[in-house]
Amino acid sequence: MIDCISVENMRESDAYTIDNFVPSLELMYRAAYGVFQSVKWTQKIAIVVGSGNNGGDGFALAYILHEQGYSCKVFTLSQKFSPDSSHYAEKAKSVGIPILDFTEGCLEGEEIIVDCLLGTGFQGNLRTNYKDAIQSINNTNAYVVSVDINSGMNGDTGEAELAVHSDLTVTIGYVKTGMILENAGKYIKKLRCVDIGIVLVKEEAKICNEIEWERSKQEKTTIYRCPPWLDMEILNVTIKK
Repeated sequence: MIDCISVENMRESDAYTIDNFVPSLELMYRAAYGVFQSVKWTQKIAIVVGSGNNGGDGFALAYILHEQGYSCKVFTLSQKFSPDSSHYAEKAKSVGIPILDFTEGCLEGEEIIVDCLLGTGFQGNLRTNYKDAIQSINNTNAYVVSVDINSGMNGDTGEAELAVHSDLTVTIGYVKTGMILENAGKYIKKLRCVDIGIVLVKEEAKICNEIEWERSKQEKTTIYRCPPWLDMEILNVTIKK
């Protein structure tokens, strides 16, 4: 069985870990490295970032890809970034990674597109520029990787007015409840979770495989059956600097 938690629990666990164990910049690097380890990369890579920390994962990933000998471009929807995101944006710039404004048609010809637009905290209505970017991603023939969650999706319900359709979603720390519900299956082909050392502040629910399902009925906690898109094997991030 593996843990399944709410977005609020994830936020609290992330904050607790940063306050007591691991600096936020280190966690962001680990998250990006977990994404790097989860994908078979090519040389035509576009990373699309928003203004928050999800965008920071994208900048950190770009820097890691460069270190590993891959070329990529970063397309931004904003010139304002969170402090941690700005840190990795500067590192990406320092090694010559192209950081460009997102424009219509900019994703044409890319083989892999990494979605780092919006994180698990997103709720409400999408702004027009985010809608345009999500639709552009969905209209390509590229292999699409969503980081932490498919942009536009509600992390607690799996619902979306409009969301990125991913070939792979790499969620960070723990699986969020919305990602295993029926709605999420419309957007996610494969879901993988990477453990980056975030300490869980409270247990909520568990996900079990088919073998565990019958036994799980006696459990007192909430139990979810593993959906077909979820890989139950969690990747523990190992960083080689």
